[in-house]
Amino acid sequence: MLVRLSVRHWKWEVLKDKYMQVPNREQWTAIAQRFETLWNLPNCIGAIDGKHIRIEKFANSGSSNLNYKSYHSTVLLACCDADGLFTMIETGYAGRNSDGGIFRASAMKYWIHRGELDIPTPSPLTYDDNYSSFPYYFVADEAFPLSRYLMRPYPQRVLDNVKRIYNYRISRARKTVECTFGMVCEKFAVLNGPIRIREPENANFVIKAACVLHNYVRKLEGLPYVSTYPQDCEPNDHIDLVLRHQFLWVPPQD
Repeated sequence: MLVRLSVRHWKWEVLKDKYMQVPNREQWTAIAQRFETLWNLPNCIGAIDGKHIRIEKFANSGSSNLNYKSYHSTVLLACCDADGLFTMIETGYAGRNSDGGIFRASAMKYWIHRGELDIPTPSPLTYDDNYSSFPYYFVADEAFPLSRYLMRPYPQRVLDNVKRIYNYRISRARKTVECTFGMVCEKFAVLNGPIRIREPENANFVIKAACVLHNYVRKLEGLPYVSTYPQDCEPNDHIDLVLRHQFLWVPPQD
């Protein structure tokens, strides 16, 4: 067991700098272009979500890992690009915590908030006649807080046609992280759990090794996503006009 765990640790340490390196400015820009090409969402640079990984109860952990689905889990917080590749991950959060609470306490939020990820400077949205600069942003579900760098859907109870279109576009991009979780769990059934490791650190190494190996396999042998829009299809002027107004951005008060 110790040998197997050391191998998983070795895989993560050796592969992470090549197959899960945090993108630089040029790579963020390329990711945004892929999101616009594939999912018709401009200036988006990633989809963020949390995944509960089922585990055996850790020793002396009480109910800290007991989640709302009534099983023990550790949470994988991940960000992925438009092609189903992890760009950033964090592991080891107790299952009792919500995705929004985990994100608030995460290093990922800290790096984004302090501007340490080399995210491109704001640029005009496609089809915006005013050429107003709009910041690059991540997308997430309703559990995450709205901020200048994180977009989330409108609540279902206040929807009109404009907000429905916005939610639809956000959901198209956000589903990439759900698909990524599905692919990595399909490749590595250990993530379907329960992971029968009693030490939290070693369980985290298993999860991180699976994620970086997913990137390794997908980059070498995976099939790229293909746009669902015909190449000769013109953008819908009504939808573009609606979204142009919807994306007017006012910096929130932090």
